[in-house]
Amino acid sequence: MADGEASIAPTLLVAMPQLRDPNFSRSVVLLCEHGPKGAMGFVVNRPTETRAAEAVALNPPLSGDSGMRLWSGGPVEQHRGFLLLGADPGGGDTEQIGDGFHLTASLGILRTLLEAQPDQIEHTRARLLLGYAGWGPGQLDSELAESAWLTAPPDPDLVFATPADEMWEAAIRSLGVDPMSLALGPGVQ
Repeated sequence: MADGEASIAPTLLVAMPQLRDPNFSRSVVLLCEHGPKGAMGFVVNRPTETRAAEAVALNPPLSGDSGMRLWSGGPVEQHRGFLLLGADPGGGDTEQIGDGFHLTASLGILRTLLEAQPDQIEHTRARLLLGYAGWGPGQLDSELAESAWLTAPPDPDLVFATPADEMWEAAIRSLGVDPMSLALGPGVQ
């Protein structure tokens, strides 16, 4: 991105079919930061089978298990967790990414989510993401110029209410495009 160009964050990056990197094939990424120093975001459509309470060690130990799952947020720092929330829980430990998207690393908020009743967590817009997607200076801009990604408005309903295995297609359709019409070759055709 040249100096003076505006950031495109927050936005959703939707992988084009020709993007074959296994980390990003058919992925939807919530782009949180984009600037001259690079870009950063989270893959939001890759749940794991692991329950978060099984993988997180807190002191004192958890007193319950809400059934919340871990999500793969990207290939960078996969040992590091981030909470993506649909609403600001208060307390000042949260950064607003955009309307309906808040990010925190608060252990107190994490504990509250992990110890919640299972029926309560299913209606909570929250994802525990491990890792993130990162791009060096100009790298994402080059990928965008090569038509590796489509951009879509950051829609909390798409991210939090659409089943993960349907999100990629739903994001493309939200742009008025039929996913089957996307060419598999380089560039937009």
